[in-house]
Amino acid sequence: MLLPRLLTCVAACALLLTPGCGGCGPGRGYGKRRSPRKLAPLAYKQFSPNVAEKTLGASGRYEGKITRNSERFKELTPNYNPDIIFKDEENTGADRMMTQRCKDKLNSLAISVMNLWPGVRLRVTEGWDEDGHHSEESLHYEGRAVDITTSDRDRNKYAMLARLAVEAGFDWVYYESKAHIHCSVKSDHSVAAKSGGCFPGDASVIVENGIRKSIRDLRPGERVLTLSGEKGRAELVYSQVLTFLDRDPGIHKLFYTLTTEGGAHLSLTAAHLLFVSQGNCSEGGQPTPSSLRTAYACEARPGQCVLVARGGLGTLSRISSVTVTERRGVFAPLTAQGTLVVDEVAASCYAVVGQHSLAHWAFLPLRLMHSWTGTSCYRGDGVHWYAELLHRLGEMLLDSGHLHPLGVTSAHR
Repeated sequence: MLLPRLLTCVAACALLLTPGCGGCGPGRGYGKRRSPRKLAPLAYKQFSPNVAEKTLGASGRYEGKITRNSERFKELTPNYNPDIIFKDEENTGADRMMTQRCKDKLNSLAISVMNLWPGVRLRVTEGWDEDGHHSEESLHYEGRAVDITTSDRDRNKYAMLARLAVEAGFDWVYYESKAHIHCSVKSDHSVAAKSGGCFPGDASVIVENGIRKSIRDLRPGERVLTLSGEKGRAELVYSQVLTFLDRDPGIHKLFYTLTTEGGAHLSLTAAHLLFVSQGNCSEGGQPTPSSLRTAYACEARPGQCVLVARGGLGTLSRISSVTVTERRGVFAPLTAQGTLVVDEVAASCYAVVGQHSLAHWAFLPLRLMHSWTGTSCYRGDGVHWYAELLHRLGEMLLDSGHLHPLGVTSAHR
């Protein structure tokens, strides 16, 4: 119990130091406008951040080689940005293939390069590697790494190019050689874990009047169907939506879609928690809180049972298949109960931390603040500031056994 209390105390202190809703989230703030800071070029052989590439604080662990014939190949997307030159010496288009996160950062860097050096473009010499030209467990094999230069190949620019890559948001940048800069990113799965876990925009919930509603149309203050574990029973109750821990209607993400024998379909990101049966399950059985455990969506397997809402009751339904699909929009509502019934399946509101009870403890200050003030201090789209705070605290205070596995390197296990 010490760890939940510690997280709660630290988070509560942060809340007490927050001057009010006017100071919540990003904004201009008060005082003079800061002048643009001067960018410092990276030194030769310097890397940023100053940790190993495949650690939690950088690009994260290696997850396995992606080939054109593998299921994970659909995680890669081609980059046809005309402002970027791709060397493509293999003449296969491989250097253009990369994860969406890598593509986003690379496109951002291309703009910075043109702004700083008019007439000069970003050049990619190495991208996704399908031929085994890099070291074992290289992130090039996953489309998460690129080696870059400028189009004029002026090596005097490379130190600043490395700094621009850091500013563009690459998770690890290394001034690796006099001939190029190496950049890499976290996997899209681990980024989903860090953002808190979400449901797609077209997922549905049931509001208090019994009407089904798309989660993208849900608003704080509405009451939705949730799971309660009080009184030793797994009951379905209506609970108020306090805020969104993450909300981005336009983004495309990979979701794990669980299909049950009863016809329910639940899609959620890899690190999101849901409730599955302990051991063997009986289709249509009546669960108790002790018969359920929390698991990450990426750990759900056919044969396990989840809790589904049918006819106002919560019954068990066996998972028949688990697939990975791309969907639009990410939404993570937080209810007072800490749970939510989405597309008829009961799930946690939380992610990343492997215990629902621990996550519910950590969000106690936010729930208390809402009950005291009636506001969540949340503005617009994006990740809630409190969720970001807890993520930083979790990295400092939690051991890897409590964190989502795709966000933890083997060095931290």
